[in-house]
Amino acid sequence: MEMANHKLSKLAENLTLRSVSKLSEKIDKKNQQGGKIFNFTLGDFLPQQFAIPSLLEEEIIKAYKGKNTNYPFVSGVEELRTAISEHIKYHGQFEYQPEDIIVASGARPLIYLLFKTLVDPGEKIIYTTPSWNTQYFIYLANAIPVVITTKPENGFLITASDLKPYIKEAVLININSPLNPCGTILSKHALQEIFDLIVEENIQRSATKQKPLYVFFDIIYWFLVYNEIQYINPISLNPKIKDYIVFVDGISKCFAATGVRVGWAFGPQTIIEKMRSISAHLGAWAPKPEQIGTAKYLKNYHAVTTFLSTFKKEIFDRLNIFYITIQKLKNAGYKVDAIEPQGALYLSIKLDIIGAKTKDNKTLANVEDILEYLLEEAKTALVPFYFFGMDENMPWFRLSAGTCSTEEAKTAANLISHAIQKLSVT
Repeated sequence: MEMANHKLSKLAENLTLRSVSKLSEKIDKKNQQGGKIFNFTLGDFLPQQFAIPSLLEEEIIKAYKGKNTNYPFVSGVEELRTAISEHIKYHGQFEYQPEDIIVASGARPLIYLLFKTLVDPGEKIIYTTPSWNTQYFIYLANAIPVVITTKPENGFLITASDLKPYIKEAVLININSPLNPCGTILSKHALQEIFDLIVEENIQRSATKQKPLYVFFDIIYWFLVYNEIQYINPISLNPKIKDYIVFVDGISKCFAATGVRVGWAFGPQTIIEKMRSISAHLGAWAPKPEQIGTAKYLKNYHAVTTFLSTFKKEIFDRLNIFYITIQKLKNAGYKVDAIEPQGALYLSIKLDIIGAKTKDNKTLANVEDILEYLLEEAKTALVPFYFFGMDENMPWFRLSAGTCSTEEAKTAANLISHAIQKLSVT
């Protein structure tokens, strides 16, 4: 039977997908064929290892049993927006009222709403690489990407000097800290310099009635910080930035609730109101029972603090197992490295082994060969940084620690270590 010649929109035809989930599908097929593959590719949690908070689960179930299954308000149920306002103030000294907040079904629709609210087709958005999926949202907004490639010596984080040459081109900049995929955090000094630069730029734009440079600040991992690092309220560094910044947050990462789909954004009320207007036509709201359950949970500060204390330790312990293993290999003279865990659930690992030979004399000619070698020899799967916009031969990889037990982390780390030691370098 002859296939129909479907003529699609240019947007659909040109939207490419280099998705971590597609890589994970390949790994699942290998698992189904027998044998155990340790999958460290997805920025997700295995519920058997990291369940959502029990109180959150109970309150969501109660809300369903209470027949709260009609439409929620477009901006989010008032109880939840009030709880979020109190939650971000208590834990982060953010001063935002319920009317400055919009709730949606996770962070992704909020990013889309924000981009469509602030950016006209053909305008420019600055983002850095490596970073998570930003380029796809820019494409959906019909905007033009301005890409800044960051450096490993800066933890793959943007600096003011990186930004300065591009600052006059764009109307929006994306900042993410703690950073996906690297698990690194912008320092107080670095963030202050960036905000000072943006505020000064906006003072100049205001004088000539130009559109400001807005900031989309992704703080979805802000509770997950380690090694005595304290999360800094970004607005405290330069209060004038508050007029131009919108934060996106939610329960997906910091409460292991990726599938529950409750996210929120907060920022200047005029921006939030327009995001609500677009959301009303998309139907991007989170289910009402999940909103009510989340509101009840966030109000219980003791439950939140207790959960986070245990949760953070368990994530860090797993990351640290891999970090220590890589550092031992590095100290033994192998061409590997890792950035000490700072935040999120990720570890940045450098495997500078292109050109090495396996025990059967096969040369690892590129990053793809390294991935295949780890799958076969170490039974582990990592994500190369080229999935996040970097050069295809850059030998850096993301390891996500949300899908394994501590014992599995130890086993996988040993497998990686043994696989590296089996290689010969000419």
